[in-house]
Amino acid sequence: MVTGIIIFLLIVANVLVSWKGFGDQVFFDRYKFSLEGVLLYKQNDRLFTSGFLHSNWLHLIFNMFALFIFAGTVSEVLQWWGFLLVYFMSLVGGDLLSLFIHRHSGDYSSVGASGAVSGVIFAAITLVPDIPVGLFFIPMPGWLFGLLYILISIYGIRSRTGNIGHDSHLGGALIGVLVAIALQPSALIQNYKTILIISVPALVFMYLIISRPHVLMVDNFFFKKHRKHYTIDQRYNEDQHNRQQEIDRILDKINKSGMRSLTKAEKDKLEDYSKRIR
Repeated sequence: MVTGIIIFLLIVANVLVSWKGFGDQVFFDRYKFSLEGVLLYKQNDRLFTSGFLHSNWLHLIFNMFALFIFAGTVSEVLQWWGFLLVYFMSLVGGDLLSLFIHRHSGDYSSVGASGAVSGVIFAAITLVPDIPVGLFFIPMPGWLFGLLYILISIYGIRSRTGNIGHDSHLGGALIGVLVAIALQPSALIQNYKTILIISVPALVFMYLIISRPHVLMVDNFFFKKHRKHYTIDQRYNEDQHNRQQEIDRILDKINKSGMRSLTKAEKDKLEDYSKRIR
C-alpha cells in the first residue's frame, strides 16, 4: 500500500513538473541539468530538479512506464525505503557522473528521470536476474535487457540529440546495482554472473570516457552540433555577450514602444536579468 502511494506520487510529480517545463522555456532552462548552471552559478538543485523534467511526452511516458513496471520488484525485496534510496541516489548519482564526464563541455545539458529509472531497473535485475522484460514487444530475461540497455546508452552518448542524459543512464544504472547489493548483500553471491554481464561494459566505457575525455568531444553522427572550441569559460563569456545583446534589444523596444509592447517571453527574460544583477 505504502509503495503504491509512493510510486503514484513520483509519477504525478514527474508529469506535473514536465508539463510545466513543456510550456515554460524559462522554467525549463532554470531547472534542467546544465553544466554552467551548476559550475558557474552554483545551482546545485539542478542535480535533483532535472530528474523531474523531460524533453517531450514520449520521453516522459517511457520513463514513467519503466518506473511503474520495475518499482514493485525493488520495493518487494528492499521495502519502500530501499526503493526510495535506489531512486534518489541513482538520480543524483547519474547527474554527478554527467557533471564529471562533461566538465569541459560548456554547452552540455540534459533532463529526465532516466538516471533514477535506470537505477530502479538495474536494482531489479540485480535482485531478480530472470525477471521477464519486453523490449519492443520482444520478451527476454532481465540480464539480456540490462546488457542491451547499456549498449543503447553507450550509443546514445556517442550520437546524442536533444537533452536526454544518456550518460546518466550509465551512472544511475551502476548506482542502482551498488545500492541493491549494499542493501541485499546475498545478491552479489547468488547473482554474480548477471552483475558482471551488466556492469562490465558500463565500467569499461566509463573508464574510457573518464581517462580519454576526447572520446565524448564528437559531433552527432548525422549533423554538426557542438562547437569543439568550447570550454566552460568560453561558453560563459559568449552567453554573457548574447544575453546582454538580448537585454539591450528589449530595452530599446521599451524605449520605442513601451512596456506593453513586450511579449511574455521578453518580460520573463527582463525579470530574470533583473534578478541576476541584484
